[in-house]
Amino acid sequence: MKNNLLTKKQILDTLAEKLDDALLTQLFPGSSPQEVRSLLTGNQPGKQEKTPATNGLPQSSPAKQDGLCRLFTDGASRGNPGQAGAGAVLFSLDGHELATCSDYLGICTNNVAEYKALLLGLKKALDLGCVCLEINLDSELIVRQIQGRYKVKNEALKLLYTDVMAVLKHFTTWSVNHVPRSQNARADALANQGIDQK
Repeated sequence: MKNNLLTKKQILDTLAEKLDDALLTQLFPGSSPQEVRSLLTGNQPGKQEKTPATNGLPQSSPAKQDGLCRLFTDGASRGNPGQAGAGAVLFSLDGHELATCSDYLGICTNNVAEYKALLLGLKKALDLGCVCLEINLDSELIVRQIQGRYKVKNEALKLLYTDVMAVLKHFTTWSVNHVPRSQNARADALANQGIDQK
């Protein structure tokens, strides 16, 4: 009997770790991915869970309502730390480019640049009236931190993480996904453009 319970727990823990936000939102549309993971693992949700109840968008959602947007952001640092830039591009769900932005950040680390790029993109999304947002980043660290799966230990990143979570509260729903660098080329080019603006 004990072995069955242990096996069941291992299965649930593995599912909580491996299933991505988009799939969890599709399967359980009334709950955030973090809430579902917490139920699977038996852990209480952390403070960052206090985002809207459905903080995810399945990638296959039809773009039938206004304010449904897809955001790609990237931070670049030439050296770590080094001259850095931020880039963001916002698309409608059917793939039309809605807006781009890039910014020179001065000297900072790559992870700081990634967070600042995300903030830049989130603010642009709010300015354009996006209320439901799918966020795509090629930084697995930042994605996992925003999902609540990794703790933010670096002091500089803690402040930026807090800023990001505060801005996310302005969206009705949101999700954050890790994408390969090859799928984030537009945001990467904008981040490098930001460095070149110095």
